[in-house]
Amino acid sequence: MSFLSESVAVITGAGSGMGRCLAQQLAAMGASLALSDVNEKGLAETVALLGGARGKVTQRRVDVGDAASVKAFAEEVEAQHGRASVVFNNAGVALLGNFEELSLEDFRWLMDVNFWGVIHGVHFFLPLLKKEKRAHIVNTSSLLGFVGAIGQSAYCASKFAVRGFTESLQHELAGTNICVTTVHPGFVRTSIANQARLGQNAGEGLRQQSLNRFHRITRTSPEVAAAKILRAVEQRRPRVLIGPDAYFVEILQRLRPTGYWPILARQFEDPSAKKN
Repeated sequence: MSFLSESVAVITGAGSGMGRCLAQQLAAMGASLALSDVNEKGLAETVALLGGARGKVTQRRVDVGDAASVKAFAEEVEAQHGRASVVFNNAGVALLGNFEELSLEDFRWLMDVNFWGVIHGVHFFLPLLKKEKRAHIVNTSSLLGFVGAIGQSAYCASKFAVRGFTESLQHELAGTNICVTTVHPGFVRTSIANQARLGQNAGEGLRQQSLNRFHRITRTSPEVAAAKILRAVEQRRPRVLIGPDAYFVEILQRLRPTGYWPILARQFEDPSAKKN
């Protein structure tokens, strides 16, 4: 039996994308699942897709940006499952617009989900994880946790913050029963771009440009991403890069720590925008 097959896995953002695929692959292994998402419809669809899962499956609507919501989730997991052995802080959102096009409310909304959601997940589940013989925390950053990008100031801030927090946590928990992994996905075919919020002062045309770019450069499926994450957990790896774009960006940042953007800008350009 593997660690994951015997685990009680907590997944935020389980209503779609990588979170859904993590749930499906863990269910196939025999793990018990505590699933959450702010989107109740998507969450129910994920649960329905699990079919005759061998392990126990529970679901709860959770706003990860709200501390009370995550606290109640952790209490329910303890009551329903009796334990938690691996926590995937996977929930995330996107926000479109340059810094001057974003309101403070826009910025706070994204940070509440992408950064505070991770903090809440670790804070409220850590007591359960500490009771396990072996436990694991998986926090999702991004390739934009390595580099800054025009039009992504809020998203980059959140993902840099997740990376820094998680790496500090790794050092603090070294030698304990809890392993910690940072996940840096490249562009993965999920619904995050379609569901991205437009900055309060951003033009509506930015949404289509962003979608064009996302679909043009995205290569990795959420199924492949989930499989790589689970393999990294079994191997107790501290960092996992997902997709060739993530590897490219991480290497480029190391080689050109202050001069990477001209190269990346060419990769991110939307050719159709030049014609307008």
